[in-house]
Amino acid sequence: MTQKTPAELTDFERIRGIFAGSAGNLLEYFDWYVYSAFALYFAHSFFPRSDPTAELLQSAAVFAVGFLMRPVGGWLMGLVADRYGRKKALTLSVGAMCAGSLAIAACPGYETIGLAAPVVLVLARLVQGLSLGGEYGASATYIAEVSRPENRGFWSGFLYVTLVMGQLAAMAVLLLMQYVLLTSAQITAWGWRIPFLLGAIGAVLIFWLRRNMEESSSFKKVASEHQEGGLHVMLRHRRAVLTVVGLTSGGTVAFYTYTIYMQKFLANSLGFDKEQATLISAASLVVFCIAQPLFGALSDRIGRRPLLIAFGLVGALGTVPLMSVLSQTRSAWGAFALITLALMMASGYTSINAVVKAELFPTRIRALGVALPYAITVSLFGGTAEYIALWFRQMGHENYFAWYVSACALITLLTALTLPKGDTQLPEDA
Repeated sequence: MTQKTPAELTDFERIRGIFAGSAGNLLEYFDWYVYSAFALYFAHSFFPRSDPTAELLQSAAVFAVGFLMRPVGGWLMGLVADRYGRKKALTLSVGAMCAGSLAIAACPGYETIGLAAPVVLVLARLVQGLSLGGEYGASATYIAEVSRPENRGFWSGFLYVTLVMGQLAAMAVLLLMQYVLLTSAQITAWGWRIPFLLGAIGAVLIFWLRRNMEESSSFKKVASEHQEGGLHVMLRHRRAVLTVVGLTSGGTVAFYTYTIYMQKFLANSLGFDKEQATLISAASLVVFCIAQPLFGALSDRIGRRPLLIAFGLVGALGTVPLMSVLSQTRSAWGAFALITLALMMASGYTSINAVVKAELFPTRIRALGVALPYAITVSLFGGTAEYIALWFRQMGHENYFAWYVSACALITLLTALTLPKGDTQLPEDA
């Protein structure tokens, strides 16, 4: 896979490269989502004991704080990926994520070290946010560059497959602990530390997978020509940057609403027990995971723009009715069906968002151009979605959140309408 172009790669070489480029997503998002999946059990350990909603609100605030470092990570890792290679950036991001997980796993609780406990938790989440901000841009860029133009959407879908697999792995660990290994009291007391430790150990496997990872031919060509890059070059592509921001705003709110927040919504608002809420969320994510490459393949046939418009339109008009029906649902199967329907709607964005953004920028600033505006927008919209939902609930106006999600989807719709009609491609494809 040394100097071959995407068209010259065999299917095995392409799959191997895409797997190596995206495998870290599984570990990184496992570490990231373990926090959310186990928040119901460990929130009391890091904060003074109060009512359950207040504890969840505090843990959600820390979840949002972690997103503050994602733009920094997008900037730093984007520069590394564009100057020194995608491989180096991906390796650094995995190391930072696992350092944060190890810190959370080993941190004593509030009753032992007082205010130092939430301080350590915040610092660990900042490190993890730095990592996650850098991983996305490098992974999205690498996958786009090693894929054939005619099926780039299909392969792009696997970025969210590994992302969702990380979340599913976090939920699988939780379900295994809930139903097989430990009691609820044991998980609350100490068992919640185990998945954070597993995430740190997983770094060894990812480093092994990536040690022989080859750079894409697109990056090698730019590196050999010593083309100029950096933030000032990225800012020359203002329209592309604004397009990333507009597309991401609605997509990231929908994604975090129907993946991260749904588990807590089912348990905290609809009255499902913790085990049921976890099982419903996990089952809907399995369907969502399978759908990603299928939606991506559809975009290879009909184009990226129609899928993004469909997401924006359905999201803007359908979110309030869907959330209204869901809020009245007490059936596990009904909740599963509605959440799955919402995730299918979101798939119009999630399955192709990485490749759409990669196709907006030239090679010399592609990783930075994808990562930085994406990370800023995710921090402002995705990272705060759960907190805003819980804040509306605490204020007694939980239904307002659905209108907020709809408004964000409208932004994505308006942005998608500005995209050019017809197929898109990387500049070097032309």
